[in-house]
Amino acid sequence: MFRIILKALLGVLMRVLFRPRVEGMEHIPGEGPVILAGNHVTFIDSMFLSLVVKRQVFFIGKDEYVTTPGLKGRLMAAFFTSVGMIPVDRDGGHGGVAALMTGHRILTEGKVFGIYPEGTRSPDGRLYRGRTGVSRLALMTGAPVVPFAMVGTDRIQPGGAGMPRVHRFTVRFGTALEFSRYEGMDRDRYVLRAVTDEVMSHVMRLGGQEYVDVYATKAKAAKAADHATAA
Repeated sequence: MFRIILKALLGVLMRVLFRPRVEGMEHIPGEGPVILAGNHVTFIDSMFLSLVVKRQVFFIGKDEYVTTPGLKGRLMAAFFTSVGMIPVDRDGGHGGVAALMTGHRILTEGKVFGIYPEGTRSPDGRLYRGRTGVSRLALMTGAPVVPFAMVGTDRIQPGGAGMPRVHRFTVRFGTALEFSRYEGMDRDRYVLRAVTDEVMSHVMRLGGQEYVDVYATKAKAAKAADHATAA
């Protein structure tokens, strides 16, 4: 009950302060499993996504967000779980498998699972190559994929850190995509890549971002290396 009340209060606060524009909400099925797949430009994206969608959205987050000891840790845990975060140790050797299996469980229970195919926040506001976890989940569960784009959240929390600034943002949802034609092919890497690229193409059109056919993690590593060399 506490989590429900907290989410309701956060939703009111978000609407009053940030006055979000939400487009295409009708594309999200009212029941049954669905994957929400979109861009990721700042830390606050997941919270806003969970608050604007009428159904409960579940997504993966670092377990450190809910394991911090003391009062601060309990408050953080209550906050993140209230907006649908499921903690997973993503830094371990089996982090990717654990995240995939968690998403699979949520979808087989008929719930909504939010995922960022880029795998991490964009280092520069551009849209990077998607990883195939989203396509694996879609083909394994048969759940439709609703692409979405967060627009303007980077102005609220530039760089993904610090206190949020008051600024309007937009969330656009596209038409649900279904991939039943690929049933039973969730181990075919060419199919997985094709499905992932199709999802990312829709995300790109919704958000208007420049697309970079490189993984965001590699772009971040190259950027860090350049900084180290310059220093």
